[in-house]
Amino acid sequence: MTVIAHLSDPHLDGTTEARDRLRRVTSYLLAFGRPVDVVLVTGDLADHGTEYAEVAAELAAFGELPVLVLPGNHDVRAAFRTGLTAYVVPATGGEDPVHQVRDIAGARFVLLDTTVPGEDHGHLSADSLDWLDTTLAEPYDGPVFIAFHHPPVGLQHPTMDQWLLRDPGQFAAVLRRHPVTALLAGHLHNGISTTYAGLPLLLAPGIRSTIPLTFEPSTGSLVDLTAPPGLALHVHTADAPVFTKFVHLS
Repeated sequence: MTVIAHLSDPHLDGTTEARDRLRRVTSYLLAFGRPVDVVLVTGDLADHGTEYAEVAAELAAFGELPVLVLPGNHDVRAAFRTGLTAYVVPATGGEDPVHQVRDIAGARFVLLDTTVPGEDHGHLSADSLDWLDTTLAEPYDGPVFIAFHHPPVGLQHPTMDQWLLRDPGQFAAVLRRHPVTALLAGHLHNGISTTYAGLPLLLAPGIRSTIPLTFEPSTGSLVDLTAPPGLALHVHTADAPVFTKFVHLS
C-alpha cells in the first residue's frame, strides 16, 4: 500500500496566518500511527515567488518523510530551484521548466511544471510534452502518478476558469499512449475528484484558502480565508483503484 499526502497552495507569505495553516496540516500528518509514504505539494508554495527560505524551513518539519514539490503560478522557477535545492533534482536549469521524475515507495512520480512565467494560466510546451512522452515510455513496474499545478478542467467559475491549463488536447493525447495511475493537481483550492483523458484527476484542497463555488454562500471575495485548511490522502494498493480521502482541519 502506498499512501500519498497531497498538499497544495500553502501560499506562504511571511505571515503567521499562512504559516500556522500549513503547520496544522504538518502536525496532523506527523501524528499518524503509520507514516505516509510521501508528501506531495502541487504548487504555489510561495505567495510572491520569494519566500523560499520560509518554505524550506516549513518543509523540513516533515523530517524523514520524502517530500516532493513542483511550482505553481505564484512560484518563480529560478528562485524555486535555488531556494529549494534539497527538493529539486537537478537543482540547475534557471528559468527552464522544473520537471522531475522521482521513484518513492514503489511508485513513480512525474512532476510537471505547467507554469508560464508572468502569467496565471498554465501551459505545456511541445518540448515539455516530448519530455513527458519520453519519460512515460520508460518501463516501470509500479503505479505512475503525474502531478502538476494547473488542471485541464475547471469549476465552472468565471474567474478561476480563466487560469486553467491551456491547450490541453496534446496533453491528453500523450496520456492516452501510456499506462498512468492517476493525475494529481492543485490550483483551484478545492478538493475535487473527476476524470481526464480516461484517468482519475484528483485535486487537493487549498491550504491557505478555499474558493467557494458560484452557487455556494459568498464571502464577498474570490477566496475564503476562514475555511479550514485541507489536504487529500490518496491510497494505492495493487490491483485496486486509487481511493482518496479529503481532509479539512478545523
